[in-house]
Amino acid sequence: MADSLYEQAGGFDTVLALVRRWHKLCLQHPVAAHPFEHALHPQHDERFAAYMAQALGGPPLYTAGFGDETSVQRAHAGNGVHIDLDEACLGLFDQALADVGVTGSAAARISGYFRAATEAQRAWASSPADVPDGLPFRYEQPE
Repeated sequence: MADSLYEQAGGFDTVLALVRRWHKLCLQHPVAAHPFEHALHPQHDERFAAYMAQALGGPPLYTAGFGDETSVQRAHAGNGVHIDLDEACLGLFDQALADVGVTGSAAARISGYFRAATEAQRAWASSPADVPDGLPFRYEQPE
C-alpha cells in the first residue's frame, strides 16, 4: 500500500504547521480573515490539524476525541454560499502548503482534497439543521 498523504506530507507536525500557517495567512487577508475574526475554539488549530491528519490517512485523532463529520459540517453550516471567501481561503491554503514545504504530487492532492471538502460544504449553506446525522468521514485515499 502506498504511503498515505499524511505520511507524504510529513506527519502531524507538518499538518499542524500547515494549519497554523494557513490561519495566519487568512488573518492577514481582507476577504479570508472574516471567519477567523470571530471567537474560535481555543484549540481550533489543533482540532483542525487532527481533522486534516485523519482525512489525509493519519491516525483517527479527530473522531477519537473531538467529533465526527456531521459535527464538523454543522459547525460550518448556515453561513450561505461565499465563493469569493472560499477562493481566497483556498489560494492561501495552497500558499501555506508551499510555505511549510509540502510540494509536488502530495501538495496537489492535499489541495484537491481541501477544495473538494470546501465546495461540498456549500450543500449546507442554509442551515445546520440540513446536515444529516451519520455523515461518513471525508478521507483522501492514497494513490
